[in-house]
Amino acid sequence: MIQDIYPSRLYNEFKKCEIEENDYLLVYDKDGKVLVKEEAGKLLFSTKKQIGDVENTYLFSVDEQKYFLSLDGKSIDTKALEKEGFVYLTVRELRDHADGNEIYAGFTAYHLWRWYADNKYCGRCGEPLNQGDKERSLVCPKCGNTVYPRINPAVIVGVRKGDYLLLTKYKRGFAHNALVAGFTEIGETLEETVAREVMEETGIKVKNITYYKSQPWGMAQDILVGFYCEADGDSEIHMDESELKYAEWVKREDIVLQPNNLSLTNEMMRMFKEGKDGDFCRQTGRY
Repeated sequence: MIQDIYPSRLYNEFKKCEIEENDYLLVYDKDGKVLVKEEAGKLLFSTKKQIGDVENTYLFSVDEQKYFLSLDGKSIDTKALEKEGFVYLTVRELRDHADGNEIYAGFTAYHLWRWYADNKYCGRCGEPLNQGDKERSLVCPKCGNTVYPRINPAVIVGVRKGDYLLLTKYKRGFAHNALVAGFTEIGETLEETVAREVMEETGIKVKNITYYKSQPWGMAQDILVGFYCEADGDSEIHMDESELKYAEWVKREDIVLQPNNLSLTNEMMRMFKEGKDGDFCRQTGRY
């Protein structure tokens, strides 16, 4: 999955440090596209040496490589950089063209860029926010309101019926096979989200809800939480046509996986296709 970069490691703890010439300095445009350059078949982010002196903030490190975010895109001569081979890519385009550390770093950096971009002013009194000096936060100097990075909990659900798995396709956007998914609402447990989302999208009741694994998904500021469960009683599908364009029970050997191994969704489909979802339950005692 996207976070599986071992033996490399993400260090996301807050620190105050000065940027150096070879540190990555990520530049986003107003639409959330990031500046990258291809060298020897690999996508690279811009560095401080290439961008120059601009207002910035430290994001995180992958091993010894530090990542910073430009907070002043207007002062950067992007036309000159484009002549040197730099282009702007959306986070979806980055997913399709990058790999390994770069895509994980790109997703995580986008998550933080979105937070900084959406929180320039205090939601309580309207005063411009300042960066916290002891933790990753934005603090209002007038009323003291403190804002932390937003993380949206969402579930990915592998609904089983014997040797069949419930596959879906979204009505718009991502075109490949997926599983039932949705965001947790106020006052819900994750297990209640599983049951509600499956019912809302497909009309199926579920039982034996079992946690599988989680995944950070910076593209949507999410933490994805994967569950397997069983259809309970009538397994006839009543698809929500406003959300989905496809929902079908598909036999293990007939499951068509997504074109890459980045997502929790694809891993869960692959585990079922290979008959390993039962092994997981037996090994962990979770049913």
